[in-house]
Amino acid sequence: MSTGLIIALIVIVLAVLVGAAVFARRARGPQRGRSLQHRFGPEYDRAVARHDGDAQAAERELAQRVERHGSLRVRSLEPAQREQYEARWTAAQERFVDSPREAVAEADRLLAEVAGAKGFPDGGQYEEQVAALSVHHAHHVDGYRRVHRAAHLRGGETQDGATAGTEELREAMVEARALFEDLVGEGRHRESSRTVERADRAEIQQESEGGNLHARTDGRGHQPWAFNRRHAKGS
Repeated sequence: MSTGLIIALIVIVLAVLVGAAVFARRARGPQRGRSLQHRFGPEYDRAVARHDGDAQAAERELAQRVERHGSLRVRSLEPAQREQYEARWTAAQERFVDSPREAVAEADRLLAEVAGAKGFPDGGQYEEQVAALSVHHAHHVDGYRRVHRAAHLRGGETQDGATAGTEELREAMVEARALFEDLVGEGRHRESSRTVERADRAEIQQESEGGNLHARTDGRGHQPWAFNRRHAKGS
C-alpha cells in the first residue's frame, strides 16, 4: 500500500471520527437541555433569564451546579433539632405581625442554619449554599433568595432607592416557608407544602388592601401563621 493511500485513509478516518463527535455533541445538547429543564423547573427559566435568553450558557451553569452538588449526601435532622427549628419558624411568623423586617431576617438566618445542619454548604457561603439547594430543592429555593435579599436591604432600601413593603415581605415569607418545610420535613410533606403555597398565592391575589389573612391549617393540623395586615408594621 502506497504512502499516499495510507495518508488518504488516515484523513478519511479522522474526518469520520470528527463528524461522529460533532453529531453526538449536537444530539446530546437538546437531550441535556430537556434533562436540566425537567430537573430544575422554574430554576432553569431563571438561569436562562439571567443569561439574557442564552439557553446554552444557562445549561452550562446548571450542569456545573449538578457536577458540584449533585452527589451531596443530605443528613437527617434529629427529632429535637426538628422541633426546635419548627418552633423558631413559628415564632418568626408570629413576629411578622409587629416586626415584618425582623421576622424576615430571622427566616433568612434560620434557612441558612437548617441547610447547614442538613449537610449543604455553610450559610457563610451564601451563593454556594443556594447553588446546592437549587440542585436538590429547585422548586422552592427562590423563596430563600427573596428573604435573603429583603433581610439585607440597608435601611429597608435597595441601592436604587426601592423599598420592600410589607406585602412583598409577606410573599417572601410564604415562599421561604415551602423550602423550610422541605428541609425540616425531609420530603414527607412536600405535596401538602405545595398545596399550602398555592393557597397562599391565591389569597395574596384575592385580598384587597387592608384585608385579613385568616388562620388555616397546613395539612398537618397546624396553623402556620395568621395576622391582620392592617396591624403589620413596616409597609
